[in-house]
Amino acid sequence: MNVAKKTTIVRQGACGQPALCRLSQVRAGTVVCIKQLSASQAIMDRLREMGFCEEQKIRLLSRDGNLICQVCEARLGISAELGESILVEAVAHH
Repeated sequence: MNVAKKTTIVRQGACGQPALCRLSQVRAGTVVCIKQLSASQAIMDRLREMGFCEEQKIRLLSRDGNLICQVCEARLGISAELGESILVEAVAHH
């Protein structure tokens, strides 16, 4: 499955499809679950060290320039370009 070529539309903080979308496409304030990292092995290893692991729930706090995310109890900033390599799925609100 080649997810990288899919085009998705973000609506109300969720992907327009019940599939994966890029973290850089998600609206600020949205809670998502990381499903796949699609970068070089070195970058994927570093993301995992920072807490951006598969099945980890994170909240995108801000999209102003860099992406500011709440990962566990920490706020971490990554570039929008790096956010392109993190595939996520919206988490349903309870």
